[in-house]
Amino acid sequence: MKLNKFARFTSIAAASVIAFSTLTSGAYAQEDDEVVIKIGASPAPHAEILEEAAKILEEEGIVLDISVINDYVTPNRLLYEEELDANFFQHIPFLDNDNETNDYDLVNLGPVHIEPIAVYSQDYESITDLPDGATILVSNNVADEGRILSFFLDEGLIEIEEGIEIQDARFEDITENPHNFDFNNNSAPELLVNLYEYNEGDVTIINSNFAIDGDLNPVEDSIAIEDGDSPYVNVIAVRNGDEEREELVRLLEVLQSEEIQTFIEETYDGAVIPVDDTDDDEDEEAEDDEDEESEDVEEETEEDTEDEEDEE
Repeated sequence: MKLNKFARFTSIAAASVIAFSTLTSGAYAQEDDEVVIKIGASPAPHAEILEEAAKILEEEGIVLDISVINDYVTPNRLLYEEELDANFFQHIPFLDNDNETNDYDLVNLGPVHIEPIAVYSQDYESITDLPDGATILVSNNVADEGRILSFFLDEGLIEIEEGIEIQDARFEDITENPHNFDFNNNSAPELLVNLYEYNEGDVTIINSNFAIDGDLNPVEDSIAIEDGDSPYVNVIAVRNGDEEREELVRLLEVLQSEEIQTFIEETYDGAVIPVDDTDDDEDEEAEDDEDEESEDVEEETEEDTEDEEDEE
């Protein structure tokens, strides 16, 4: 089953790598009290979510000027070069890696949603069915290597070096690969849907934004999908120092609002998970911490009481 999709956005770029299009309505008349936010975003679901948020922000005098960008390289560069005020396409490990690699100074303004990465195959129903020497097509995005490896770790098909957190793991950290799987990471992430359609590998692991844009349903069309408690939360990124800009703070508030969360749930049906749905575990952990602190205080109080009684 294919996802219900919005009309695809018109590409206006000379190069095929970038497709810039303004999704906000031309009916926005520039007025003195209007504030414009220039934001870069992946086509789906990011730009579609922003389009919905723009309706709310327009009523408050904030205009979203959305540039649709089809690659993972350009949005952070344009933000760093002050061509954009913000971008919306990446998770935190990617942002951290891009900052380090390119000496950017970009920061996470706040989380919006999770896009569970998923495994697709035209020949196999489970990754445990893969033959020895199977080709695993993945993107050249280093920040996603850990989440890719987690599929195979969870099934006991590979082992990695001890002591490495999964989000920090890389393919070179594999210590045991008894089935001799070939992790082919030579492709840009936006090309993986085409490689899957042409059945170029035994399985293809695709980021959900590109899967959705390629008419795949990550929930129904995949043979395995990442858990909803993934640490790879998609965020709004801004330049360091812009975190307090009122219009950017308001943008994040709208994206985290119940109205937008409901839009995400109803539109993407589990293929995109709004941030509020990922907060339950954090709330439970916070409650556990509070309970532990309360127990510690009670124990200390009891000990103090016993000491006082002994002194008497």
